[in-house]
Amino acid sequence: MNVDRLAAILKQAAQEEIMPRFRRLDEGTIKTKSSAFDLVTEADVGAERAITAAIRAHRPDYLVIGEEAVAANPRLLDTSLEDRIVIFVDPVDGTANFAGGLPLFAVMAAVVDNGETVAGVIYDPLGDDVVMAERGCGAFQVFPDGRMVRQAFAEAVPLSEMGGLASTSFLPMEQRREVMTNLAKVRMFANYRCAGHEYRYAAGGNVHFMMYGKLMPWDHVGGALIMREAGAHVAKLDGSEYRPTDTSGGLLVASDKDSWDELRREVFTV
Repeated sequence: MNVDRLAAILKQAAQEEIMPRFRRLDEGTIKTKSSAFDLVTEADVGAERAITAAIRAHRPDYLVIGEEAVAANPRLLDTSLEDRIVIFVDPVDGTANFAGGLPLFAVMAAVVDNGETVAGVIYDPLGDDVVMAERGCGAFQVFPDGRMVRQAFAEAVPLSEMGGLASTSFLPMEQRREVMTNLAKVRMFANYRCAGHEYRYAAGGNVHFMMYGKLMPWDHVGGALIMREAGAHVAKLDGSEYRPTDTSGGLLVASDKDSWDELRREVFTV
């Protein structure tokens, strides 16, 4: 599927299903899934339904796997990615932010062809722009007027000067304690509870590292490609290549391999 077509589908779903509900959700339209911070709203469900239908109307041969579909049928995550094209969809990334009225949420999709990620799209409904990448073509921010700006991850700096993004809540408790202590070695770290906006922020050269303890394909497959195309070094915490089928093991992104190794050794120990 053409990446521009996919971006247009995400935009239309956001305009029709998400933005009319922003800061207008009734109590009964927000439900808890696994925890108080893992929510689903009628905007998530409506947007995923609209995105899935639009993709299937254009390419009925593609398999669409959305976050809410997996919540209803977890076995979808066991689907083989070989010899087919799969599009992973996160209809509202940052649902807790969206439900709380915080303007920090995104709509994401990633295209996987025969097990290889070939495209990633992150749409910001409030800014009405897209950060996207196709494998081997670089990463770009595309504005509503059609202007395109190539994205580049931040240049390497010493550990003590690094600023980054770290999601530690899914790490085992002992590792989490150690990592939280080790993060004192960097200049700054934050967590926006929205991987989509974190990837967008990083693609623009605004941070030196990113770390995630939990890997769901709709959250990270497209973002990881965008990071690689922006020039970052991306690998799982054990140093292995991150694949679309990976759902555990943690992910670390850094300016280059040397920075990655230093962060892994000094901060994100396993």
